[in-house]
Amino acid sequence: MRARNVALLLTAALVVYLVLLAERAVALIRTGTAAGIGLGIGVLILPLLGLWMVIATWRSGTRIQHLARRLDAEGGLPDVADLPRMPSGRVDRAAADAWFEERRAELEQHPGDWRYWYRLAHAYDIAGDRRRARATMRKALELEATDSARG
Repeated sequence: MRARNVALLLTAALVVYLVLLAERAVALIRTGTAAGIGLGIGVLILPLLGLWMVIATWRSGTRIQHLARRLDAEGGLPDVADLPRMPSGRVDRAAADAWFEERRAELEQHPGDWRYWYRLAHAYDIAGDRRRARATMRKALELEATDSARG
């Protein structure tokens, strides 16, 4: 719950910033000069992009949270509590790599099951490969949506 509160606080701060930025853009447009209008339009694009990114991030987060709750209810949520950790709190690299290989082997046995894609995404995250973790989680979300539509 703490992480969610931090995310809400940061999102609120970002929204305030985007509103202030939009106000500056409108002020530039109201100058009536060609340069002011041009800059105002350019600056107005930034809050619109920011708003789109906030919405997309929260939407993705809530969908992933839905998967986590569903997997937890099924008793299949990945547990890494027993993996050795470094002083920083991160999972030991060798242990993370070994855990990753186990998750990849599981996925090879069940390539069409979103649960194993979720676990592999979690393994990528623990191994520190955030880009692949996000791509793998997107695959889990797609498969779960297909699974839910069928059932």
